[in-house]
Amino acid sequence: MSSQCCISGFKWDGAPTGHDTTLGDLNAYMAKATTTTSTTNSGEDDVAVLFIHDAFGWTFVNERLLCDSYAEEIGATVYMPDFFAGEVIPSDIVRDPKRWNEFDFPGFIARNSREERWPQIQQAAATLKTKHRKVGVAGFCFGGWAAFELGSDEYTPRLVDCITVAHPTNLTTNDIDKIGVPVQICAPDEDPMFTPEMKKYANEVIPTRGCAYDYQYFPGVTHGFATRGNPGADGERRAMMRSKRAQVGWLKEWLHGGE
Repeated sequence: MSSQCCISGFKWDGAPTGHDTTLGDLNAYMAKATTTTSTTNSGEDDVAVLFIHDAFGWTFVNERLLCDSYAEEIGATVYMPDFFAGEVIPSDIVRDPKRWNEFDFPGFIARNSREERWPQIQQAAATLKTKHRKVGVAGFCFGGWAAFELGSDEYTPRLVDCITVAHPTNLTTNDIDKIGVPVQICAPDEDPMFTPEMKKYANEVIPTRGCAYDYQYFPGVTHGFATRGNPGADGERRAMMRSKRAQVGWLKEWLHGGE
């Protein structure tokens, strides 16, 4: 995972409205809808979204603000657990390349590898499944491979009901080969972590998997745009808003659709 693309970007203004809690043994940020949506019959507590953060982790203000928006617009309870065992990249370095060498990013990635974090991610999804009728996943950067793994057809019953990812990292052809739930990908034009070859593979293989698939392409933006884009730049702001609307619509369809 490249440190430059995974820790660059912008920190957004805003005050998150959710609160800290726990999910199983993990600390977590939780956001709940204040009102039910028109697509909800039995209330927002009936469905949940597991929000799997990018490299900045569960305390990053940008992603907490996204959790708040997703909860309200989907009509769901959104949980963003801490999958980095309390370790947090200082968010104030996000816009300052001169400070990126202050943080041991290679060591951080080694400590938070797939092998190390998958058991916690799987348990978080299993816990939500015991509390909610349906569970969707939104994964960003680090969360991309995890969302695909949760959506694998290897698990019976399914761990989750649908997934959406933006600029995924560490995604493998094996992850794509096994997807078994409705899947959406929000892919920027330039992304060293989700290469043209992987994009091509996903677009060739996923339609053969027998599950609903939505591929959203975002020209003129790079890796990290959905969680760390510049709201002051017209093109980036539009891409961020378009990505959020697409993901909200996808999760609403597969968590509330037909009700």
